[in-house]
Amino acid sequence: MKRILVIGTAFVLTLFGILAQAVELMHWERLPLAIPLLINQERVIFIDEAVRVGMPSALAGKLRVQSTGGTLYLRASEAIAPTRLQLQSVATGEIILLDIAATPGDQPLEPVRILKNAQAQATEAESNNVPVPEHTPIPVALTRYAAQNLYAPLRTVESLPGVRRVPLKLHTELPTLLPTENVASTPIATWRLGDYWVTAVKLRNRGSGSVQLDPRRLQAKLFAASFQHTFLGPVGSPEDTTITYLVTRGSGLEQAVLLIPSVTQGGGHER
Repeated sequence: MKRILVIGTAFVLTLFGILAQAVELMHWERLPLAIPLLINQERVIFIDEAVRVGMPSALAGKLRVQSTGGTLYLRASEAIAPTRLQLQSVATGEIILLDIAATPGDQPLEPVRILKNAQAQATEAESNNVPVPEHTPIPVALTRYAAQNLYAPLRTVESLPGVRRVPLKLHTELPTLLPTENVASTPIATWRLGDYWVTAVKLRNRGSGSVQLDPRRLQAKLFAASFQHTFLGPVGSPEDTTITYLVTRGSGLEQAVLLIPSVTQGGGHER
């Protein structure tokens, strides 16, 4: 089978950028917002306006606070019990209350975007009135939706009108997908939007060396393809597994990959 890949380099980079990180949305409705922190990990908070930060003197030396261009950067150097910060708008004087607490942890926390009532209403109206394809190509939106469902916290998954999860028709490994690499390829989920399907396929390295993932090596009739990570680490390492998102048009992945026919009993011999 020929390797057919209808996707440009810029498109691949766009998909990688979209998959990089989710943003947690919080709505300021005059109730304090809980912002957990991890010790020695910086958390970014987008406010979209210049603010002054007021904090108790007890946090001196424990919490580093930087504010610039409507973005707040918080980094705790040690454990912090629940403590309240005050953010004051430079333009209007309005106060936003944050309840922070810092604990040990290794799993990075996603950035936070704080929306006020007016901002939230404008965002909701825009999302209801403007179809996704006018701003985002369907393959990109569909890939982003799949990646968020697999990697992001459920509360951060963006709605995508019209998308639906469809049953998998491929339940076994796909040995012909990356035949030049010692990699196991197993479909795990499929979503559809309009005439496009995206299938998430788990890739697991079975060899002792790293594998650089290149969409040009995929053997399938694909409309677009992207990887959650750019490489696979050696088998047994934390990086030996990732996900590739394969977009097809007009039918699912089962019509796009070369399937090895099974051998039936009593057949295969001619007289």
